[in-house]
Amino acid sequence: MTPQQILLVQQSFALVAADADLAADIFYKRLFALDAGRRLMFPADLTEQKRKLMATLKFAVETLDRFDVFQTALANLGRKHAGYGVRDEHYATVGAALIETLRQSLGAARFTPAIETAWQAMYAVVAVTMRDAARESSKP
Repeated sequence: MTPQQILLVQQSFALVAADADLAADIFYKRLFALDAGRRLMFPADLTEQKRKLMATLKFAVETLDRFDVFQTALANLGRKHAGYGVRDEHYATVGAALIETLRQSLGAARFTPAIETAWQAMYAVVAVTMRDAARESSKP
C-alpha cells in the first residue's frame, strides 16, 4: 500500500467508526446475504462479534503504517480463524461485504474510487496474511 492509500483508509475509517454499530450491522447483513451458510459459524447474538469486528478493523487501520505489528496480529488472527473453520473461499465474501459496508456507511459522495481502491489494497494484504498463516498452522 502507498502512504496515500494508508491515509485514505485511515481517514475514511474514522468516518465509518463514528457509527460503528451501524457499520457492523451493515457488514453482517451483507455477509449473510452473500453467503447464508456463514451464519452458522456465528453465535445467535452477534453483539460481541460486531464489537470484535470493529475493534479488529480499528487495530488494522491504526497499524497500517507499522507493517510488522499489522502483519503479526493478522497472522495470529488467521490461525485463530482457521480453528473456527474459515476457509480460503470465505475471504472473498468477507471482502465483498466489507466494501459494501464502506460504500453504504460513507455514501456515494465520500466513497470515491480512490478510497475503494485503497480499501481493496488493504483487504488484499489482510486476506493473504491471514490465509498464509492459516495454511502454515495446518501443516503437519
